[in-house]
Amino acid sequence: MRAATADRLEPGRPYPLGANWNGLGINFAVFSAHATRIQLCLFDATGRKEIARLDLPECTDEIWHGYLPDAHPGTVYAFRADGPYQPQHGHRFNSSKLLLDPYARKLIGQFRWSDALFAYRLHSNRADLSIDRRDSAPAMPKCVVVDETFDWRDDRRPEVPWPQTVIYETHVRGVSMRRGGLRQPERGTFAALGSPGFIEHLLRLGVTTVELLPVHAFVHSRALVNRGLRNYWGYDTLGFFAPEPSYLSTRRLDEMRIAIRQLHAAGIEVLLDVVYNHTCEGNQLGPTLSWRGLDNASYYRLQPNDPRLNIDETGCGNTLNLSHPRVLQMVMDSLRYWCTAFNIDGFRFDLSVTLGREPNGYDKGSGFFDALGQDPILATRKLIAEPWDVGPGGYQLGNHPPGFGEWNDRFRDTVRRFWRGDAGMRPELAARLAGSADIFHHQRRRPWASINFVTAHDGFTLADLVAYSSKHNEANGEDNHDGRDDNCSANWGVEGTTDDAGIRAVRARVARSMLVTLYAALGTPMLLGGDEFGRSQRGNNNAYCQDNELSWFDWELADSEDGRQLSAFVARLAALRREHPLLSGPRYPSGDREAAPGLREIDWFDERGESVSVPAWQDRERRALTMRRVGPDRRGECEALLLMLNGSAQPLRFVPPAPMLAWRVLADSSRPEVEAEALPAEGIELPPHTALIAAAKLGARERVRLDGTNTDATGDALPEDAEDAPDELPAAAAPADEPGARPEPVAQRAAAAASASRQSIPVPASIGACAPRHAAGTAADSAARREAPRHTGRASPRAAAPDSARAPAPPRG
Repeated sequence: MRAATADRLEPGRPYPLGANWNGLGINFAVFSAHATRIQLCLFDATGRKEIARLDLPECTDEIWHGYLPDAHPGTVYAFRADGPYQPQHGHRFNSSKLLLDPYARKLIGQFRWSDALFAYRLHSNRADLSIDRRDSAPAMPKCVVVDETFDWRDDRRPEVPWPQTVIYETHVRGVSMRRGGLRQPERGTFAALGSPGFIEHLLRLGVTTVELLPVHAFVHSRALVNRGLRNYWGYDTLGFFAPEPSYLSTRRLDEMRIAIRQLHAAGIEVLLDVVYNHTCEGNQLGPTLSWRGLDNASYYRLQPNDPRLNIDETGCGNTLNLSHPRVLQMVMDSLRYWCTAFNIDGFRFDLSVTLGREPNGYDKGSGFFDALGQDPILATRKLIAEPWDVGPGGYQLGNHPPGFGEWNDRFRDTVRRFWRGDAGMRPELAARLAGSADIFHHQRRRPWASINFVTAHDGFTLADLVAYSSKHNEANGEDNHDGRDDNCSANWGVEGTTDDAGIRAVRARVARSMLVTLYAALGTPMLLGGDEFGRSQRGNNNAYCQDNELSWFDWELADSEDGRQLSAFVARLAALRREHPLLSGPRYPSGDREAAPGLREIDWFDERGESVSVPAWQDRERRALTMRRVGPDRRGECEALLLMLNGSAQPLRFVPPAPMLAWRVLADSSRPEVEAEALPAEGIELPPHTALIAAAKLGARERVRLDGTNTDATGDALPEDAEDAPDELPAAAAPADEPGARPEPVAQRAAAAASASRQSIPVPASIGACAPRHAAGTAADSAARREAPRHTGRASPRAAAPDSARAPAPPRG
């Protein structure tokens, strides 16, 4: 029975959901708890002409289903749904509106804004209580049935261990629109993402993992289109199973698979930034494109006292209702689909707090998190949380389940403020450098849980961070009201571009110092794509709508002398993380344990090489700090690393702390070309705003203990699980009991912890355990303030929150 001549469907099956070809025909299944009828609409190959409209004949457990014999991949379809149109009760059925299958694997045709896309009459005095009977099909894309067969050959996911991971955040379109050596149709597509030139660039940088901004099919909002702009970032999802059609130069899904296969062959993982917290349908006055028309009351969270209104905890108009089992199933099915059909290595969850919300608020034991942890496929993937949303109690940094990495905005802001020269930043910076144990060290979580970054797609690029003191978002058409106001940035003398050689030199040095801090800190570093060669957005810190040369990577910069130098510097920093395990260790270092005789795993000094005293930690005007780490190198021999940071505006002489070791410089942000240079015993003068890394061996024959036995500072054996259990916190340093409670001031925590740990470390002794210690003979370790959703054009809900309200202590594990 051909689709063009079909007059009825066979009953089919309720599972699996979506349109699935079994070799003989296609089974269609779609969820709706409140519809009274669901119709399958079949179209010609172009999607322009409707050729049949057939009732789905069966409904089993609220799944409507039917089977079309003799139908094949390439069949073009969509749905229409009948039911009550009662917005006051949460129901918005309108069979005049064509609805996309929530499980559609591929879309065809252009989305075109039209008043007919709305279920109500836009200009009616009754607003959404009115009903619009115009057919929306001419303005809608259509769904396409696909054949998932693909020859993956010998593809193997790289499965890079978390401690060795270096993330590169980038955009499928933006990364290649201006790249040479590509055919024009390939630019801005997956074909370019998998090109040899780009992969070689990633390998030179030492990147292990690419994190792609949303690739799910999305919509350009009507407001943007009316301003001549586009939804560049892609955070308004139209389909959770379908790749964005404009990212496919051939319009074939295999193009994406081939790119992933090529990246995997180079040892590079692929993560997707996914948006399951809201859809492109907006609030109750938005269009009816899919979920709203199929079952608004089930798919979305609605106001209990007025179900006509959407709950909006995302800043995007609506919130998906993951408390509903079928909505949760859709999200889980989508995640598994990308893993099984595209071999995706992991996900970054936009506004992850929304996904963990139950009726009574955020719960890290929510159904969503439980389902992830129990899924045999998803539990093997990298999972990253953006740990906030705009709802009550929406700032949940450190409060996600074990197994998650979390974007650490406290790392971002601390590093920016320290290198800007803000007062009183040393204790907070020390905590961030040591892996943010004060945030993550519970429930056996490891340092890699902190996704450390200085810049991301939200906000300034690195080049703009040191060139602009204020945002310049006028091009967005919102009178510069959108985007974050407090960027913790400095222009170092002139706003924007300048020919002043002195200012340019300071900017370059500060940028390199931030990169040194990023790569030297314990945790998982994330580099914003293009920062490695100085990409600028001309001061726009909210380029969500700039699908043009403002956002596209300017690869001519990469070929410039400055660009090549900066890229080489970034590559060397990544190499240092590979070569020196202390920079990426799987455990927290402790100031209470010795890694070698007389040398603790971590210690803190001033520029004179003297241990930082309690009064010195409390001195807000001190801007110099040295961190020393001691532990095993790649061969198991004992190694020491120094990180010297001059955050002041004056040159300072830094003296290495005792004992005297043969230090060699690994990286110097004031002299990017220098490496493997001896560090004089009498010290070295560091210019203002400079970071330096040095290393020393503690003896070629002296080897670190590798049997896993742990010892404390007295040499006594510790319990087997002591490495994972937080040490006792001094009373003044203990975290607040309740998420959202105001923590102790940083300086107070630092002073109390330092006093309790030989007055030498700025964070609680619960920094925890590190890799195996030295051999025998060892002697005595929400104010919902988020920098998004900039894709909505709204001001940052995290922009104005005070420091006192932005760091709720995580529950103790």
